[in-house]
Amino acid sequence: MEINEEGGRVKKFAGILISIASIIVIFKLTETNLTWSTISEAKPEMLLIAFIFHALFWLLWAFRLKLLFSFLKQKISMQYALETTLASMFLAAITPSSAGGEPLRVKMLVDKGASIGSASAVILAERLLDAVFFIVALPIFMFLSGFSAKLGRDVGIIFFVFLVIFIAFLYLGVKKPERADVLVEKLYPALKKVFKAPKAERICHYITKELRMFGDAARELANNSFNQITTVILLTAALWIFEFLVPSAVLMAFAQNPVILFSITSQLIIVLLSLIPITPGSSGIAEASMLYLYSRFVTDYAVGVLVGVWRGITYFSTLVVGFIITAKVLKAKY
Repeated sequence: MEINEEGGRVKKFAGILISIASIIVIFKLTETNLTWSTISEAKPEMLLIAFIFHALFWLLWAFRLKLLFSFLKQKISMQYALETTLASMFLAAITPSSAGGEPLRVKMLVDKGASIGSASAVILAERLLDAVFFIVALPIFMFLSGFSAKLGRDVGIIFFVFLVIFIAFLYLGVKKPERADVLVEKLYPALKKVFKAPKAERICHYITKELRMFGDAARELANNSFNQITTVILLTAALWIFEFLVPSAVLMAFAQNPVILFSITSQLIIVLLSLIPITPGSSGIAEASMLYLYSRFVTDYAVGVLVGVWRGITYFSTLVVGFIITAKVLKAKY
């Protein structure tokens, strides 16, 4: 019993431990003496700007969530949207491929009166907007920067193939809702083996209703005006650009060339690599891929401190702030 509890605690902190271990290894691999000298000469105001960029990422994500929710004629306050965003980011940071964030956002929107179907449509719209941004931005920034990384091309192609398949399934599901009914009918015999027939029927009816609501919400989101859709597309681009400016601000804090185009291109690749569901919060993957990509255009003694500070601002600050918000939400609810 004690062993199981101990194992559970280790799993909860696995992402943090892996991230810290990765940063230590990177420091060992780089020129350590010069690295510590670089840290001592940091410009606090530029580190503050780097954190402000990350905070703007939080705020714009929350505003986009509020805006998408309003498209379904439902309202949440900016404060609640921010709490939902930060709490879900905390859960995403401790789960592989950030998979824990979406279910929590759905739950918190449902708590504000949305159906599971419509809340799921909003969260799916967020993911779709992000995916479209990445698939469009990656080739553009690779062209503008002249950054030739085979890794970037391969990751982009794989991501594009999965995106096309995902959109095709989504289109069929929304365009032909009767397919969902067929799927639920096939699910009924399996449910009847677990539950009594009346309960299995109720579950199937509930799933059918939520899938219909999801389809209706998805169509309603897609049928918004050109101006509304343009606004959320621009918001999506802005929030990710602010997040991708964090490494450049960190480099400037240590009197290094910000290499903005190279840095944004590398960040696009890193985020796509981080979708691989191996470690919580993509710990280890993020640090290793950043070391590999940034070592091409950042000096050895600076790349170690860059990875450490960047991870501190974008990952550990999210853990701390997200934990505080999650604790506040749970206290208020329970």
